[in-house]
Amino acid sequence: MTTDPEERLHARTVGEAGPRVVFVHGLFGQGKNWTTIAKGLSGRHRVTLLDLPNHGHSPWTERVDYLDMAGLVAAELESFGEPATLVGHSMGGKVGMQLALRRPELLRALVVVDMAPVEYPVSGGRTDDPDEEASPFAAFIAAMQAVDLDELKTRDDADAALREAVPSRMVRSFLLQSLVRDGVGADGGWRWRLNLELLGRDLEALRGFPDPPPGATFDGPVLWVAGANSHYVLPQDRARMDELFPHTRLVKIKGAGHWVHSEQPEVFLETLRRFLESVEG
Repeated sequence: MTTDPEERLHARTVGEAGPRVVFVHGLFGQGKNWTTIAKGLSGRHRVTLLDLPNHGHSPWTERVDYLDMAGLVAAELESFGEPATLVGHSMGGKVGMQLALRRPELLRALVVVDMAPVEYPVSGGRTDDPDEEASPFAAFIAAMQAVDLDELKTRDDADAALREAVPSRMVRSFLLQSLVRDGVGADGGWRWRLNLELLGRDLEALRGFPDPPPGATFDGPVLWVAGANSHYVLPQDRARMDELFPHTRLVKIKGAGHWVHSEQPEVFLETLRRFLESVEG
């Protein structure tokens, strides 16, 4: 993996001392989504929240590629001068897995949140349940692109515009964190921090999982956290997980779907704390 030295991800660190923990968000997210969890760890850790390319305050790129993203995250970890525990949700989980398999010396441990090292089907469906909905991400992108930013008056208006395509209030609030206003008052224009055109174009690439280097494994401790109501991590994924990450512990959190850390933050934080204590001795 090579990284343009002029490209740097936006990073914010919470906490002044202790072992390093780095959080990597999923599709449509940004580092600040992890603020509550980071503050819960900051008394004993230095916690860095990263914005992946085409999200948050980080640069926009010409393509979406897991190896490119892993290379940019690796550059941030190299600057620490010590191994870190990386926590990645969804797309960020795949970035973390690729990094662990290619630059294992940069990581003390890995936490993967509701994602498996597999290619996900276009339909989004991974079970035989006929009521399971197809992946909604393309519809989310189309709905955000359809918001008339020039005519938009308030954030509540944007929320209303997304409601049909995004019925969950929690998910709408999550998406709207990337809608920002430049300037103040009537002169301030709205824009998305997300590179929606690129993400829509390359959405298929995000469903995949690039083949690791031949024989590559990450032999450090790995915590897999899955939402009990989610279909992103299934029993048949365990063999591949164990093949690539032989020291894996899987925890399923009740009452949570794909956005585990938002739906059950207290349980997630306690699960993560216990894992970090075991890793750090």
